[in-house]
Amino acid sequence: MIARKLALAVVLAVGVAPALAAGKDAVVAPLATHTLPNLEGKAMRVVTVSYPPGGTTPAHRHGQAFVYAYVLSGHVRTQVEGEPEKVVGPGDGWFEMPGAHHMVSSNASKTEPAKFLVVFIAGDKDELLTMDK
Repeated sequence: MIARKLALAVVLAVGVAPALAAGKDAVVAPLATHTLPNLEGKAMRVVTVSYPPGGTTPAHRHGQAFVYAYVLSGHVRTQVEGEPEKVVGPGDGWFEMPGAHHMVSSNASKTEPAKFLVVFIAGDKDELLTMDK
């Protein structure tokens, strides 16, 4: 419980608090936030997402953010609406267009953890995550 509160404080400090709500299985760690001087009102925010074995995040959207995800370790099952479900491993990645519906996001393994890097390009005050209701 203390670790979750500390993680929330860290996330709030770098402005990616909405990403923390990624689901009970996902651990989101903020890495960087940087305004983009050539794109007024836009910022790049970078986090890592770690899944325990079998971990998952419910269906969600990333608002009007452009998203790039890159798998660092393990294997991640992912599906964006309108595209086939796929499993990606270390060195693989995927893009999500603004407004995309991320239908599936989970650890493909029941025995090994998975971790991926996520880069958001969005309005500097935009929420980064909206879970389906």
